[in-house]
Formats: sequence, C-alpha cells, structure tokens
Amino acid sequence: MNTPGHIRAVRRRTVLKGAAAAAALQLASPFIIKARGETPLRIGMVDPLTGVYAAVAQNEVTGARLAVQQVNAKGGILGRPIELLVEDSANDVGTGVQKARKLIDRDQVAFMIGDVNSGVAQAIAQVTNEKKVLHIVSGGHTDTITGSDCKWNVFRVCNTTSMEANAVADLLFTKFGKKWHFITPDYAFGHTLQKAALADLQKLGGQMTGNELTPLGTTDFSAYLIKARAANPDVLLVLPQGSDMVNCLKQIAQFGIGKQIHVAGLQQELESLEAMPPEARVGIWMFEWYWKQPGVPSVEKFVADIRKMNGGKVPTARHWFGYTSVHTLAAVANKEKSLDAKKLAEALGGFELPDNVKLQPNKCYYRKGDHQLMTSSFVGEALSQPAGDPEDLFRVERVVAGDKTAPPEAATGCQLKWPA
Repeated sequence: MNTPGHIRAVRRRTVLKGAAAAAALQLASPFIIKARGETPLRIGMVDPLTGVYAAVAQNEVTGARLAVQQVNAKGGILGRPIELLVEDSANDVGTGVQKARKLIDRDQVAFMIGDVNSGVAQAIAQVTNEKKVLHIVSGGHTDTITGSDCKWNVFRVCNTTSMEANAVADLLFTKFGKKWHFITPDYAFGHTLQKAALADLQKLGGQMTGNELTPLGTTDFSAYLIKARAANPDVLLVLPQGSDMVNCLKQIAQFGIGKQIHVAGLQQELESLEAMPPEARVGIWMFEWYWKQPGVPSVEKFVADIRKMNGGKVPTARHWFGYTSVHTLAAVANKEKSLDAKKLAEALGGFELPDNVKLQPNKCYYRKGDHQLMTSSFVGEALSQPAGDPEDLFRVERVVAGDKTAPPEAATGCQLKWPA
C-alpha cells in the first residue's frame, strides 16, 4: 500500500524527469533546426569523363567544384550547403539520359548542368524538361539547344556554333582567301558548326572546295587530308575537338600541309594545344575564354584558384564553363529566395553575371528570348613558340562581345513554351 509520502516522492520524480526531458529537447532543438538547414542541396552534372572529350569534361567538373567551394563559403544556397554529384555520360546519348534520370529520380538533385557532347546535352534537356528541373548546358554548342529545340528550363553558358563562326569568319576570309575546305566531325556539333561557317563564307562571296566528314574518335585522318590537299583551298578549317583535334593537327604537321594551305578553325581549346607538339600549334582560331586578361577584374584570382586544383596549370574555357554554371544557379536562387524552377528560369532571362563570375571585359548576360549566354569570343593565333610565358599558347588579337556574334533572337528559331 502506498503512503502519502511515497506518492509525493513518485510525483516529484515524474516532474523532474519531465523537466529534464523538456530541457533536453530545448537544448537539442537548435541542433535539430541546424541539421535541417544543413541538408545539402544537390546539383547533378553529367559529362563525358571518359573517351574523346575526357580532358575537357574533367576540367568542367573542376571549375564547377571551385564554384561549389566558393558558394558554400558564403552560406550556400538559401542557407544550405551545395553538393555536386557527377556522372559519366561516356559520349553516349542512352548513357547520358540514364544518368540524368538517376540523378533526378534517385538522388533528388535540384539542378542539372552538363554535357560537352551536343547530342547528349540535347537528350538530357528532354529529360530535365519532362521533370521540370532547371538545367544549364555547360559545354554543348550546337545551335539548336538554344534555337529550334530550346526549352523554358534550359540555359546555355558556352557559345553557339553560329557565334563561333561569326567571330572568326571575316578575319579568315580577308587575311587568307575565299576558298575553304572543311574537316568536320560527323555529329550534331560538327554539322551545325560547318553549316554556320559555310553560311558566313557564302555571305562574304567565297566558295567551299569540299567537306570531309569524320567519325567521332577518328585516329587516322590521312585519307581526309589527302583529299583536302588535292582540292587546293586557301584555308583548311579543322572542326573536330578533343583528342580528334589533336590527332588531326599532328598529322597535318607531319604531312606539311600547313606550308601550302592556311590551317585554321572556329573553336580551339587550350587542352588541345597543351596536348600537341609545337609544330602542330598553328593557325587562326577562337577561344571561348582565355586565362590571360591583364586588368580584367577577378581573372587573376580565378587563375590562382584553379591552379591550386589543377596541378599548377592555368584554367581553360572549360573550367570557366563549369564555374559559371554553378555560380549562375546559386546567384539566381539566392536572389529570388526560391528553388522553384519556373520562377528561377523567368528570373534568369536578362540576368547579368557579376565581375567575379563573368571574368571578361564585356557585358555577359542570358538573353530572355532564347536563354543563350551572351559571352565573348577571344580571336587570335595559336603559338608554336610562345614568347616569354610557356603557358601562353594563344595570342589574342580581338575580344568580340557575345551580342555582336550571336544571331538575332528572331533568327534562332527558338519559341519557348512555358508551363502553366
């Protein structure tokens, strides 16, 4: 039988336990709230980390990782740290689509960036559009991505193929002649790049002597080069990229073709120049971004930051693509205080990049009508023997603003269809 004293003691112990539990909950609450706030916000990235474009894709990833570090150091996105999840598309459309669906459905990414391969990028854009995920194409150039196949949720950082051709065509025509021959990679990027260059050539009053279509991953270009030399053009335009570009230019040097014909192209990559012997580094080209820009705000710091992550090597345009893609997403989400894809896509129309992200002298912004970034083209000459700085493999002769090279919005074929 319980005595009154025993009952009072039990009640007292119960009250003390309740108070202790309440105190423990109060102490724990800030940590619970903090833990919720620190749940990472995931960004998915699909790029060809193996194969022909492995070097440029890996540099895009490095640039994106630098941006992730910088964004997280300033509080992340809406107070949440961001996490980059990277998948290899292996230059294959089916693989790229599968990886994109995995990132969205299983890993629950909030945003998507990538891919270097234009065909893969377009296929992934179909997935992100279906899933209503904001997507920035960091490295696929074919016109249709922000042209006839544009989508309300898809933006692009790198140039279009038309922008690349428009930046350099008049210089090649004026300086070297009106007869051009093309070595063209046989897929979406190559086709649209060659088409854009041919359109410029015809406007200038020139003529094409031939167009050699080369499969992705070609190692022996001799048959194509023999035909090109026999056509006797003024200019041989080399359009393949990645290791295909390196192999083609090495064989051009071995055959001595550059002694008879001016060798040039529309898009050049620092990764390719670094992989070539000096005798293969020739011709007039355009870079989409170049690391040596004296006096341009924030470029020097970006170069130093990338060196720390890149084995001491200077950054390339691909580093800048990945870097800018992540910073764009963070900037617009924090500005709008939202993760809603439609709201952010609407806000990105006309969005201008700040100095520490654009890293170039000209204004850099996303056009409202087609979601294409108006980014500069760095036009100049590849250097077989750099003067002074062995890392400076390209002499910039002019920097052309994006709104000077881009076709008018009405001419792109883009008709954005927004969800209700």
